[in-house]
Amino acid sequence: MNSYISIFEIPVTDFARARQFYQSILDIAIEEIEMDGNQMGIFPSDDQLSAGVLIKGEGYQPSAEGALIYLNGGNDLQVILDRISASNGTIVVPKTMIDEENGYFAHFVDSEGNKLGLHSPS
Repeated sequence: MNSYISIFEIPVTDFARARQFYQSILDIAIEEIEMDGNQMGIFPSDDQLSAGVLIKGEGYQPSAEGALIYLNGGNDLQVILDRISASNGTIVVPKTMIDEENGYFAHFVDSEGNKLGLHSPS
């Protein structure tokens, strides 16, 4: 495992404003797509181990409480999900396929009450 962070999402309410802000401060181009009814802006990830997106959609609310971080789930995130249950964590979204190309994700609440995600190719 080369990186502990796989994907990060930044919730937004005004997609155009947020996209412009991040493109401006990071001097990057953010590709806009729609997935499952969500408006998304994909950060370039050339030669990086982690990827990030801006996301506008139902259930995504910007908050000072923190961003939802996806940890690298290794080859199969189910191994980590099994450990979460055994370590006083709670699985919120079980292992769920994104699509064939992008693999799987899951959400969990840790022992302290923090919501995090996992991502793996299988």
